[in-house]
Amino acid sequence: MKNLKKVLILSASAGTGHVRAASAIEKICRATPGIGEVANVDALAFTNKLFRDFYSKLYLALVKDAPTLLGWWYAKSDEPWKTDKMRILLDRLNTRPLVRLLAKMQPDITICTHFMPAEIISHLITIKAIQAKLSIVVTDFDFHAMWLSRAFHRYFVALDETKAYLTTLGLPAERITVSGIPVDPDFGRNTDQPGLRKKLGLALDRPVILVTAGALGVNPAEAVVKSLRQLAQRAQVVVICGKNPEAKERVEQELARGNGSKVDFKVMGYVDEMPSWMGAADLLVSKPGGMTSAEAMASSLPMVIYDPIPGQEERNSDQLLEKGVAIKCNEISILGYKVGQLLGDVGRLEQMRKAARKMGCPHAAEVVVKTLLADSGSDPIEVNSDQQEEMAESVRKR
Repeated sequence: MKNLKKVLILSASAGTGHVRAASAIEKICRATPGIGEVANVDALAFTNKLFRDFYSKLYLALVKDAPTLLGWWYAKSDEPWKTDKMRILLDRLNTRPLVRLLAKMQPDITICTHFMPAEIISHLITIKAIQAKLSIVVTDFDFHAMWLSRAFHRYFVALDETKAYLTTLGLPAERITVSGIPVDPDFGRNTDQPGLRKKLGLALDRPVILVTAGALGVNPAEAVVKSLRQLAQRAQVVVICGKNPEAKERVEQELARGNGSKVDFKVMGYVDEMPSWMGAADLLVSKPGGMTSAEAMASSLPMVIYDPIPGQEERNSDQLLEKGVAIKCNEISILGYKVGQLLGDVGRLEQMRKAARKMGCPHAAEVVVKTLLADSGSDPIEVNSDQQEEMAESVRKR
């Protein structure tokens, strides 16, 4: 076939959400007519070690050891273009191999699920080094100023509220698509909960609580398990520890102290079938990361939120609570109590499930790909220095 589009998807492995969103989009691209070459690239793989550590290890260290500092920085930097000059300098000094990849591939469509590669593409567009449609997929429910780009073709955001915010900054509404956060299309596809439970070896006569220990390995999963042992109801708790053997060992050590409750526990490491586990569950106990929350919503799965990371997870938490799809536990020691109260209120739990179904966007990745293929050859939107100052001033006055 002639005129097949070349698609470059760029993420950054600072956390896992950006990479999972990129993988979901790649899956749809490879199954979509009209698309030929597809490359899904971790932009950090094209940088030097110092730069990789800056973007990934520093973030993880702050999450583990200085979350309050991380929250302070998140709030302090959330002003349009405040960190722009420093970020552009850092990106250009350390990402030359990435620039060479772009020049060699010359993609027709470029999709970024992280703000760092978006800034590189934006710069290359403004200096006319490449001709590509730069689309930016925001992987949280809220929008931070780091996602602003000086040149772009389209933004994809999770909520109407996010689009409204961008339009108040002065970005054109017709270039902002409310798609939801892209998740693997398998999430929410199988709605046969009894069938999924049979396949996964779970009982049909008691609720299933899914606990995710977190890909970054910073969630206190053993404390969550200790609290859930206090449940008065018969229940099944599945603890997914991911690629985090230390977390799995801590959970198993906690359970080895003796159960003495009505709860059956299943502790697992990395699982390939997370869509099935979410589809089989009645409740997800998790921190409110953007991707995990989006996957749960696509699965119509209510959440119990605990200990959100200051910054984006706190803002995600606000949205989930406002939409009525989650409850929040401020003290892990009483998490079992709060979960028990919720399980005992069947009507409320069903309302939360319906709200989650309404908020979920299982076809978000498909919306992204189809929208971009249908886009005409429009010129990029470029935000000049005067417009940047107007945006910053509008935020400072609030």
